[in-house]
Amino acid sequence: MSTPEQDDLAATQEQLDRLAQDLRTLVAEVQQVVVGQDAVIRGVVTCLLAGGHGLLEGVPGLGKTLLIRTVAEAVSMTFNRIQFTPDLMPADILGTSVLVEGEDGSV
Repeated sequence: MSTPEQDDLAATQEQLDRLAQDLRTLVAEVQQVVVGQDAVIRGVVTCLLAGGHGLLEGVPGLGKTLLIRTVAEAVSMTFNRIQFTPDLMPADILGTSVLVEGEDGSV
């Protein structure tokens, strides 16, 4: 007989297994379009999974736009491209965090 904790652990393990399989499927789908960039693909998927922002830099022709467009299509998201200029900073796009001190001195 299993305990509730064991049942919860088994359910969590099943969810993790499904997530891992979904991520492998996503990576494989992107690799069909973007060839030879496995480390970059994994980095982009990791960034997506973490809910963070990413900045891809490189010379023209490396497939940066193709990679992001392909990932966006694979996960049914929208795609927008921003062309950086020498005077444009990442914070201009992503914003910045501003710490506001409370009346009690806490942040």
